[in-house]
Amino acid sequence: MKTDRSAALLERAQKLIPGGVNSPVRAFRSVGGTPRFIERGEGCYLVDADGNRYVDYICSWGPLILGHRFPPVMEAIRSVLESGTSFGAPTEREIELAELIQDAVPSMEMVRLVNSGTEATMSALRVARGFTGRELTVKFEGCYHGHVDSLLVKAGSGMATLGIADTAGVPRGFAETTLALRFNSVPALEEAFSRHGPRIAAVIVEPVVGNMGCIAPLPGYLEAMRELCTRHGALLIFDEVMTGFRVSYGGAQALYGIRPDLSTFGKVIGGGLPIAAYGGRADVMSHVAPSGNVYQAGTLSGNPLAATAGIAMLRHLKAHPEVYGQIAEVARRVSEAAPAGTTVNRVGSMFTIFFAEGPVTDWASADRCDRARFGRFFHHLLEHGVYFPPSQFEAAFTGAAHDDAAVQQTIRAIRAFA
Repeated sequence: MKTDRSAALLERAQKLIPGGVNSPVRAFRSVGGTPRFIERGEGCYLVDADGNRYVDYICSWGPLILGHRFPPVMEAIRSVLESGTSFGAPTEREIELAELIQDAVPSMEMVRLVNSGTEATMSALRVARGFTGRELTVKFEGCYHGHVDSLLVKAGSGMATLGIADTAGVPRGFAETTLALRFNSVPALEEAFSRHGPRIAAVIVEPVVGNMGCIAPLPGYLEAMRELCTRHGALLIFDEVMTGFRVSYGGAQALYGIRPDLSTFGKVIGGGLPIAAYGGRADVMSHVAPSGNVYQAGTLSGNPLAATAGIAMLRHLKAHPEVYGQIAEVARRVSEAAPAGTTVNRVGSMFTIFFAEGPVTDWASADRCDRARFGRFFHHLLEHGVYFPPSQFEAAFTGAAHDDAAVQQTIRAIRAFA
């Protein structure tokens, strides 16, 4: 494949933008080679600046369940442009989107719209601390909850991909408010609550991890987490920025039958545009300003473009529940073609091919992967017109636009690598 144009754009970008990219994983640092600069999306395909066409398994890191430029979403965006882009004042669309979220996710008794997953998790933690009067947060090794200072402790894919063990710019005091535990270990949770229970404000978790690759909770794990939080008066926060409306219409909490106290959502609820939300129990969310004294604000929160796109997306998913079976079947077909000597984890339409043998259930087992072999695999697929995440520690995604031709192309490419 030709990459002259992408290479020239990277050189130009590096003069102005750190690393030439606006989010680190896009730089291809862990796999080498030239990052592809994308010109457009077409259904399940990406087309880069050199005219190369790829089957897309990133799907904008999850939200494009219905593919690029899905007509109802595009039409909704075009229609709202006639009204304006941002007002800094409330609109009816914000209420409609909140109602759709609440209808799908009953635990979201009250909802606050924000602009990014990072903003949502940061705000949810602030509310949890304000509500409980406590300061400690429990998170899990390999889970990523945005670039919030206190949560950049053993934070999964982004830092692991770049080989960054710790990050500069985070005051020691912030990091000391976070306990990082082994994912899928009930004894680790029990010990943390035994030692620090009265000081723990919240436990925040990706109920299905997507940021050390796709890792599902072991049976009984989320149930134990829920029970321990309830017993010790801590809030349970599900970070569903990736899983919400992706692993099921009601998110991972519907899939596993667990009701968290607070949740964060993003990606899908904007139909491809930037938006996110946090919310949960009404008694907790009533502490958010202007109702309460936990402050959070945002000029573009609930802006009409993103809200309208999200409404169109969620209405379609609600009306067409069969989509979830379709996209899970695509993920099953692709993941079952994985090379020998690998381990495949899949939950619905999220999956990861780990270049390691044996079960991958936490960061320690994910960290054993053969990163060099993954890099060869990634570039082999890229040369065969298949775009997987450029990191061993990111989940891949499928969508309703992945037709049989795209799936067959992918399977042939994977088998050729093997």
